[in-house]
Amino acid sequence: MKKLITFVLCFLLIWPSFGQRVEDFTLTDVLSGQAFSLTDHAESKAVVLVFTSLNCPFSKLYEDRIAQMHADFGADGFVFTMINPHLGLEEGENVEAAKARANEKKFVFPILDDKSQVVTRQFGITKLPEVVVITPSPTGWAVAYRGAIDNNPQVAANANMKYLENALAAIQNRRNPSPTSTRPVGCNVKSR
Repeated sequence: MKKLITFVLCFLLIWPSFGQRVEDFTLTDVLSGQAFSLTDHAESKAVVLVFTSLNCPFSKLYEDRIAQMHADFGADGFVFTMINPHLGLEEGENVEAAKARANEKKFVFPILDDKSQVVTRQFGITKLPEVVVITPSPTGWAVAYRGAIDNNPQVAANANMKYLENALAAIQNRRNPSPTSTRPVGCNVKSR
């Protein structure tokens, strides 16, 4: 009985930080003009939301890594998308520039316009880039991992803690990611 009580108390202490429920949202993909919502991806293993911007140097450093992870996991039921809360906020942050960057980097996933910052605020995003991995279930969507992509923005080859890649591999193998969150490093999200 004592072990059961200890287990329940431990579970209740960690439960609120893992599996945060996610409300559906709809944003426009600047590349296709189509609406993107979570309900359209209920059959996916996970949806990877990469909060980013065109001007942030940290975001630029991670673009090739995100494209590679999409190549590695996309065919296995993982949906990738970038969300830009800075579109229209400053020079160089516009739809034309986003299309040019996607063409240059050969992105084949949506870039979502969150100029209203509704989704950015929904997830409490403060740094760019920051990722949120959400998984579907019969009862809705839940956060499986949020935080940094890895532990070395400057040199991909020197990253020895590949947080996002490890989280996706865990989900692929039907396990919970560990850790479930890390502290992102990057540019501050600019408020409107």
